[in-house]
Amino acid sequence: MQKIVTNLWYDGDAEDAVNYYCSLFDDSSITSVQRYGEAGPGEKGTAMLVNFQLAGQQFTAINGGGDFHYTHAMSLLVNCDGQEEVDRLWEALIDDGGQEVECGWLNDRYGVPWQIWPRQAEDLIGGPDPEGADRAMRVMLGQRKIVIQELQDAYDGR
Repeated sequence: MQKIVTNLWYDGDAEDAVNYYCSLFDDSSITSVQRYGEAGPGEKGTAMLVNFQLAGQQFTAINGGGDFHYTHAMSLLVNCDGQEEVDRLWEALIDDGGQEVECGWLNDRYGVPWQIWPRQAEDLIGGPDPEGADRAMRVMLGQRKIVIQELQDAYDGR
């Protein structure tokens, strides 16, 4: 059992969100669902807690009501292996009401903040050439979805 598990708060759509997330990542599944009973406070039979795995990482989703909302002070960071994965996840997560933010951050249709980050970006904004890294950082700060080739071009001075 994973010692620290991220708990995501929803206003009634936790099970829908989890099913959607599981469709996006390999090695993902719902591991258990606890449903509200007669005692409530949610409607009997609806999901209270949904335990699940995304890419082997454990999470819990709770239908806790609409009192709390997400901020980018805490987000789900996805380290991607190349532009194709960045593009696929970015488009899927902003689909149907998600919002682009900046620098690889977005909010999905459920309001959850994600950072879709290509591993290659680390080598460009933190590369051994300080001037190239500075150019790449300036480009990254102007992007919403991270485009690796644009960072590479900036790093190389093109």
